[in-house]
Amino acid sequence: MKGEDQARSLFGIPLTDRPKWQQFLICSSGFFFGYLVNGICEEYVYNRLQFSYGWYFTFVQGFVYLILIRLQGFTTKQMVNPWKTYVKLSAVLMGSHGLTKGSLAYLNYPAQIMFKSTKVLPVMIMGAFIPGLRRKYPFHEYISALLLVIGLILFTLADAQTSPNFSIIGIIMILGALVMDAFLGNFQEAIFTMNPETTQMEMLFCSTVVGIPFLVVPMILTGELVRAWNSCSQHLYVYGVLVFEAMATFIGQVSVLSLIAIFGAAATAMITTARKAVTLLLSYMIFTKPLTEQHGSGLLLIAMGIILKMLPDSKPAPWIPTSNVNARHHRETSSEEVESVELEDEEKKPLV
Repeated sequence: MKGEDQARSLFGIPLTDRPKWQQFLICSSGFFFGYLVNGICEEYVYNRLQFSYGWYFTFVQGFVYLILIRLQGFTTKQMVNPWKTYVKLSAVLMGSHGLTKGSLAYLNYPAQIMFKSTKVLPVMIMGAFIPGLRRKYPFHEYISALLLVIGLILFTLADAQTSPNFSIIGIIMILGALVMDAFLGNFQEAIFTMNPETTQMEMLFCSTVVGIPFLVVPMILTGELVRAWNSCSQHLYVYGVLVFEAMATFIGQVSVLSLIAIFGAAATAMITTARKAVTLLLSYMIFTKPLTEQHGSGLLLIAMGIILKMLPDSKPAPWIPTSNVNARHHRETSSEEVESVELEDEEKKPLV
């Protein structure tokens, strides 16, 4: 039984009985809404207030998640996977987060964007090696992902004030983060596939419970816990912004898990990659920033990648001679007659 055959819903909206395009639209809308609000809040907290306490903010966000999940009615009695599964998942998640943050000390923003924009490619490649998945993608999907990646890099670097600055240590760290991101998405898909009873709430709840202790160690070692506590104590309204951001991101996270469960890790990675381009485009439209030829080229490649991804993967049916068709029809008719006789005999058998 595949994960997509399992009855799923998103915040009370049933998904299973809907056409694929409606499932995609509902999940993508939740994802785009959640992370659009998340981006606005991060812009306010990190850039306007100059509060760059990523570990502490993630720590606070985790507790908001747990409260929201409890309000959704989830309890540990509904778990269908062992805790050790989520220990592995959270370890990879925290490792990716830590390497991404650490790489900023060695790579400037344009360089990091270039690497992070390629996430969809390692997700597709690693999907072929994850037990329980062993996915093989058609060639045109790799081309689609490549166009999307190149287009996003062109678009995001079009107005960069500095050129990408590379460092061997930074490259190793960001590549490690990419590998962990690729493993994370495929691992989540494998859990949904191998155990279709797994819900989005279970995945998020267990990952959060196990992940919160992982955050304490880097906060103490870097001294961020004390600095963040003192700064936020002087500006208590920051907690209001963090709670609001966590509520929006919660919607986005559950929507992402729904996309992974229904459409797979690679398709979700393409959607999250395209989201960056949409967010950037909206910022240019809202704040009326000038678009250059490089912006246009990037958008064109992104559009080409998305259109190529939407093409159906259909192969032409092989030509069969008429005589073979008649023979096959005769065999099928005969087999149907045999099956009907067997069914009649089966019905005549007693239940006990």
